Amino acid sequence: MDTAAVLTLLQDVAAEVINPRFRSLSDEQVTEKNPGDLVTVADHESEALITAALRAAYPDALVLGEEAMAADPGLLERFATADHAFTVDPVDGTKNFVNGSPDHAVMVAEVRGGAVTRGWIWQPQHETSYVAELGAGAWRNGARLSVTAAEDRVPFRTARRAWVGQELGDLGTLELTWACCGVDYPHLIAGDARALVYSRSMPWDHLPGSLILTEAGGVIGQHDGSAMRPQQLAGGLVAAPDRATYDAVVAALPL
Repeated sequence: MDTAAVLTLLQDVAAEVINPRFRSLSDEQVTEKNPGDLVTVADHESEALITAALRAAYPDALVLGEEAMAADPGLLERFATADHAFTVDPVDGTKNFVNGSPDHAVMVAEVRGGAVTRGWIWQPQHETSYVAELGAGAWRNGARLSVTAAEDRVPFRTARRAWVGQELGDLGTLELTWACCGVDYPHLIAGDARALVYSRSMPWDHLPGSLILTEAGGVIGQHDGSAMRPQQLAGGLVAAPDRATYDAVVAALPL
């Protein structure tokens, strides 16, 4: 499947099984995988459809879906050594989706030889797409995308609620992200955050946005300053619009 075809797949799946449930979920259509970790019928159905299409197009590739991993934790270990793989986040920001917020997304990333080679984010309620190809750039709704440097008044943001309000060294006070990586990374690129600080990193959450960010000119790495390893994510991540900001945030950690 070419890059445009995968985006169309995400858009079609969202139109078929996600959008009709937006602000229309019944109680029995929402469950908890763990306390506070919500999953909906839209998550399960959209992942099944996307996974089936990817497997049909790439029968030798491993497909790591968020909900499939919840049912088979060994899938994450197989992903770590796969030569060709896809990650699928069927409804990123599920809690936002359940609460009626438009800040949710459908995301896919492709990994070949240990590198993220393509990434897709579709925000169905915002009708906005973000797509990147390794070495070829990133696009928002078909227009070339470049990082916008944030103004000094713009906050640093974290997805870990326990860190909200804490000082990031002398850089500033941490505020909460948009609670959806498929929304967080685009906001960072647009200059709406000076950096993003994550305490945990799952492939389906971060691989699409990380490639879109870096192809737009930004930087991402681990808390210790080392490079992000897409198939062996461990610990937290820092995403920034440039190397100087990334280095400054890393120097201000740990929290």
